[in-house]
Amino acid sequence: MRVAVVGAAGQLGRVTVEQWARAHEVTALTRREVDLADAAALERVLDAVAPELILNCAAYNDVDGAEDSPMTAFTVNALAVRSLAAVAARTGATLVHYSTDFVFDGLDRTAPYSETDAARPQSVYGTSKLVGEWLAATAPKAYVLRVESLFGGLYVRSSVDKLVAGLEKGEPLRVFADRTLTPSYVADVVWATCRLIETDAPAGLYHCVNSGVTNWLELAEELAILTGRTETARLVPVPVASVVLKAKRPQYCALSNAKLRALGIEMPEWRDALRRYLAS
Repeated sequence: MRVAVVGAAGQLGRVTVEQWARAHEVTALTRREVDLADAAALERVLDAVAPELILNCAAYNDVDGAEDSPMTAFTVNALAVRSLAAVAARTGATLVHYSTDFVFDGLDRTAPYSETDAARPQSVYGTSKLVGEWLAATAPKAYVLRVESLFGGLYVRSSVDKLVAGLEKGEPLRVFADRTLTPSYVADVVWATCRLIETDAPAGLYHCVNSGVTNWLELAEELAILTGRTETARLVPVPVASVVLKAKRPQYCALSNAKLRALGIEMPEWRDALRRYLAS
């Protein structure tokens, strides 16, 4: 199968290219090959590839920066997706697009969000990603996969990586004790994506996160155990309300992956994902 990976140099993109290239003809598209802000160029490059599958791993994910640069956020997270959907329509390709938990407001919530829950983003970033979901869905066959707090891959810049680095240095680490989440290990996200495509699962919206609900304090405590730093860990629990951020974040942002499970795609538990990531 001819596969085009857009955003191939990113955290998710690199692992995606590596996995799909094992059995398919992959064209990896980075910023050097195509400018996502140039819709005509993006469509021209993809039309030349004539992909059967388009995997969009590109995103503008500077949450606070999007508040100051909304056009940049919407260009990458929404308008570029419209171009990908247009190519998919012309070539008959399947489109896979990755979104985020930030499409939810996280207010008055005690149970993980399902795909049928109403999206109410509180930030420019979240809004741009929601519009991107809508535009991706205009492709004849599209999978929109919401991921959350991605970690893994070759880049070590995720929140999990920062916690590990702080634990190794014995630094005081301020961690949210009341921000609920379901993190996503990149390797598991790519595996689940492959399963959806290989089994020809129904197209649509899926929450692609590891199983189990946690918060950042509990996650940091688990990292301290796994890295053997429980005695030297200096974790400082803080409430979300005590930190002033330019863009609003959903305080409760856990996602349910029950829809994937119903298809036989069992996402590993988040503690297991952390163990495998640290072992890698």
